[in-house]
Amino acid sequence: MRDAKTDQFDAATAPFRRELFAHCYRMTGSIGDAEDLVQETYLRAWQAFDRFERRSSVRTWMYRIATNACLSALHRNRRRPLPSGLGPPSTDPHAATAPAPAGVSWLEPVPDRLVVDDLSDPAEVVAARHRVRLALVAMLQLLPPRQRAAVILAEALDLPAVAAAEILNVSVTAVKSLLQRGRARLAEAALSEVDVAEPTDQGARRALDRYMAAFEQADHAAIKRLLAEEAVLEMTGTSTWFSGKATCAPFITAQAIGHPGDWAMVPLRVNGQLGAAAYHRDSDQTYRAFAIVVLATTRSHLNRITLFSDPGLFGHFALPPQWR
Repeated sequence: MRDAKTDQFDAATAPFRRELFAHCYRMTGSIGDAEDLVQETYLRAWQAFDRFERRSSVRTWMYRIATNACLSALHRNRRRPLPSGLGPPSTDPHAATAPAPAGVSWLEPVPDRLVVDDLSDPAEVVAARHRVRLALVAMLQLLPPRQRAAVILAEALDLPAVAAAEILNVSVTAVKSLLQRGRARLAEAALSEVDVAEPTDQGARRALDRYMAAFEQADHAAIKRLLAEEAVLEMTGTSTWFSGKATCAPFITAQAIGHPGDWAMVPLRVNGQLGAAAYHRDSDQTYRAFAIVVLATTRSHLNRITLFSDPGLFGHFALPPQWR
C-alpha cells in the first residue's frame, strides 16, 4: 500500500524524470549510465525528502542531486568521444579504416522518446530537441566534468549563474570561472553545431527518404547529390573519419554502399534529429542490425552522417536484431 510520503514524493518529482534523464545523458554521453544515474538520483531524493526544507524549488534540488551523481560517476569513467574528437580527418577514402584506440567508450545516440515530450508546449519541444543535438553532446564531451556541468546548466538549460552555483554548491564566482574556461576550450576546438533542420520539416524528411532509398538501391550518384560540400562522415568502432564531399562520397562508394538489396533502412527520431537504423544483409539473406545513423539534415542536403556501429543500441530504439 502506498503511503503519504510516496504520494507526495511522486507528485513533486515525477514531472522532472525525462528532463533529468536528458541532463544525465548530456553529462555522460551514455544511455545506460543516464538511466542508472536517474535511478540513483530518485533514490537519493527519496531518502532525503523528509529533510528537504524547500529553500529552493524541487526542480533545482533534483538537478543538484543528479549533477552531483553525474560528477561522482565521471570521476570513474573516461569521456565518450566520436571519431572526429580523436584526431584529424583521413584524406584517403580508399585506405583501410584505422582501428579505434584501446579501451575507448563511444558517445551513444539517444531515442527522442526518452528526452523529448512531444505532447508538451511546441516551443519546449523544439528547445528539448536542440539540447540533445548530437553536435552539442559531442562538444560537451571535450570538457572536464565540472566545466561540462557548468556549461550545460548555463547554456543548455539557460539557468542564471546564481542557480547554477546553487546546483553545483559553489560560489557564483566559481561558476563564472568554470564557464569561462569551458567556453574557451570549446572555442579552441573550433567546433560549432552544424545547421540542422527540424525533424518535422518536409524538406528534411525528403532528404532522409532519399538517403535511405539510395543505400537500399546502391545509388552512388544519389548519395553524392545529397552530400553537402562540407559534409562529414564518421563511424564509431574506427578512428577514421572524413571531412568534405570530396572524400566522403568516394568512401561510401568504395567501402560502404555495396550492391542493391544489401541494406534495409528504418527511419528514426534520434538526438532531436532525423536518423535511420541500418540493417545489413548477411550471406544467409538475413538483414541484421548494423548501425544507428544520425543525420544532420538541412532542407535539401546532408551535412553530417554519424554511424554508431553497435547492434546492442537497437534495443534502446525498440528495434529487433533482425529485419524482415
